[in-house]
This record gives sequence, structure tokens and C-alpha cells, in this order.
Amino acid sequence: MRTIIAGGTGFLGRALARALVTAGHDVVGLTRGAGRGPTSGGRTVSWTPDGQAGPWASEVDGATAVVNLAGESIAGRRWSAAQKRSIHDSRVLATRSLVEAIRKARQAPQVFVSGSAVGYYGPRGDEVVNEANAPGADFLSRVAVDWEAEARAAESATRVVTVRTGIVLDRNEGALPQMLPPFWFGAGGPVGSGRQYWPWIHLQDWVDLVHFVIQTPAAAGPLNATAPTPVTNAEFASTLGRTIGRPAFMRAPGFALKLLLGEMAGPLLLSGQRAVPAKAEALGVTFTYRRLEEALRAIFNR
Repeated sequence: MRTIIAGGTGFLGRALARALVTAGHDVVGLTRGAGRGPTSGGRTVSWTPDGQAGPWASEVDGATAVVNLAGESIAGRRWSAAQKRSIHDSRVLATRSLVEAIRKARQAPQVFVSGSAVGYYGPRGDEVVNEANAPGADFLSRVAVDWEAEARAAESATRVVTVRTGIVLDRNEGALPQMLPPFWFGAGGPVGSGRQYWPWIHLQDWVDLVHFVIQTPAAAGPLNATAPTPVTNAEFASTLGRTIGRPAFMRAPGFALKLLLGEMAGPLLLSGQRAVPAKAEALGVTFTYRRLEEALRAIFNR
């Protein structure tokens, strides 16, 4: 079994690669970084995700699965017009390159798993949203809509799944380590109103979900990669503080975050989606960490 992971040297790509290598897959990571090391036991191949299929496309031919996690970090730097174009185009062009390779392959892969995000739904307040809900209209929604549209172009050649990922929780990487410093210094707490929902998922459950999707022919179309119990930001802060034994009552005002972070403060911190994994559960996916406190206690060994 050969699985191609675009973005295989990133946070999620490395975790997925480790699991797939353990499961017996030959993992090939596509990376733009020259000289990057092996992908957690697999190997890496250089690629240029410019919307075309390059020499690297030979790896796609006959592969079991192609997993697309490529794209500029949404929270890597303050949003300017140029940075927003980079966020959008890095996802669309990488996906277009992979679809081109899949469609040109003599033997197409059995499945194309392409990244997306719960930002697809836009700010939804306390409305419960699943895969049947329409997209929002803000910047991240438009990115996700275009991203998924590119992936669907491969449907004539293979099964396509677009994984709408929430906040992936891990002790050492991703969003959680960036949240911790204020808590360690006794200044943690909700951000903005605290009423916005944060759809989260433990890293292990995310990896298991993608592995399940690769193995399950019935999995197709959009699929929320979130835990069954999304929580408000205030609940998140309270649970995190309780788990690590630190106070969690210092609220970060929304206006201050907007001054500090600009436009991205809204969709990344001050609004959210009460997204649930309806399709995953209907397919029989089981979540090891269904509740936030269980996930955080496992992460911090409490």
C-alpha cells in the first residue's frame, strides 16, 4: 500500500504518516522544502504545487491513497491582501496539481482525501452544523469552498473525501501550545464574549478518522473532523485551566485581539462553528476522546 501525503512534513502530515507507516503503508511525503528529512519513517519527494502535474506525479500512479494537507498556515502571520491570496492560492493550486496527477495516472489511486476546514460554514453562533449545511460568506468560507471545488474535480477518476477539520489538539504542536502561556502565568481565560463555539478534535482521533476514511469505500464527500461535543470558548478555557491547575478567569477583550491580530482575530478566535461529525458517526467512526476534559487529561497526563 502506497499513500501519498502532500504536506507530509507538517504537523498533521507527520502524525498521519507515523500511523500509516505503522499500519504497513509505504508513505511518500510531497514537500516544497529542499533537503527536508523523511516523513516519519516514509520518504519525501520534492514537488512544485503550481496547478500542474510535475515529475513527482509518477508517485501518484498506482497509489492506494492521496492525502492533501498542503497549504499556507492560516495563522502564520497577520492577514494582508498578499497573505490572503497566499492562503487561498496555496490550497487551490496544490489541490489542482494533485487532481491533475490523479486524472493523468494510468492507475488512479483508490481515494483522494483532501483537506478542508470547519471555517467552510462561517460564523454560526450556537447553531449546530453538520455536513449538510451551506457554506458561509467570509474569507475562510470562500477559501474552503474553492478548495473543495478543486478536489471534486477528481471525482471522475476516484473516490473523493473532503475533511473539514476543527481545532486539532496536541501537547507539542498546533493551536494548543500557543494557548498555554497565559494560563501558565495565571492570566488565562476566555477570549471575546466566550460564547463562540470551538469545534475541536484530539490529534489521535483526527489521525484515526483519516485512516478510517482511506479504508472505507462508503466514505465520500465532505466530512467533519471534529469531536462530537464542541464547546464554547468559555468552556474550553475553564476546562483547560482546571486540567492543568491554573486560573482561567482573565478575559481577553475582543477589541484588543483585533488590534493585535487584525482581521484574522474574528474567524480564528472570536467566532466559530458548533460543528458535529454527523457523517463520521453515521459511518461507524468511534471517537476515543468524545469530551474535552478527557482529551486534555490525556494530553497532559492528568
